Amino acid sequence: MNDRTCIVTRRTGTADDLIRFVVGPDGSVVPDIRRKLPGRGCWVAAERIHVERAAAKGAFARAFKREVAVPENLGAMVDALLSASARGALGLARKAGSVALGAAKIEAKVRSGEALCVLHAREAAPDGERKLRQARRATAFAGGPRIPAYKLFPQAELDLALGGTNVIHAAVLPGDAGRAALKRVEALDRYRGGSPDERDVFAATAGEDAAEDME
Repeated sequence: MNDRTCIVTRRTGTADDLIRFVVGPDGSVVPDIRRKLPGRGCWVAAERIHVERAAAKGAFARAFKREVAVPENLGAMVDALLSASARGALGLARKAGSVALGAAKIEAKVRSGEALCVLHAREAAPDGERKLRQARRATAFAGGPRIPAYKLFPQAELDLALGGTNVIHAAVLPGDAGRAALKRVEALDRYRGGSPDERDVFAATAGEDAAEDME
């Protein structure tokens, strides 16, 4: 059980592609998000659908070769742990100066290609998202990076994580803390099934980009 093979899909992967689980002292299955808990572990592909399938189909008992107690809310438990990890990493990035707040600053970081990603609060207005989407498209069309955007947290959680008030948008910037935060955000997004916006945001033609940028 030391190889990183998903007990549901039977596919191997890196530690970032999978979530480790161990059995706690009380015989219950415990998610080991940081991969530091002692004991033998098993691995599940890092998406909620696979975690819930493992719980429903007895995959943990088969993997550990023993009876185990699987929490009914295991999928939500993992989500909460990943969310807390991402918010904690964002807070550290903010303290390290690797987060930009304020519409003008965020757009400038996007258009310069410096932003690693953009964050939108769930309450973000469509117009605010549209303006930053245009900036992301223009940057990519000009040969810069394709900067992803994520809408994973309500405003209140962004406020607490980033130490601000009414945080609706933010940009994560380069630096060790910024890259660590991006990694945690990507993990949470992957677990939740990915951001639909990313599938077509860069598919606009050059003419559409130019037209939008002139609005």
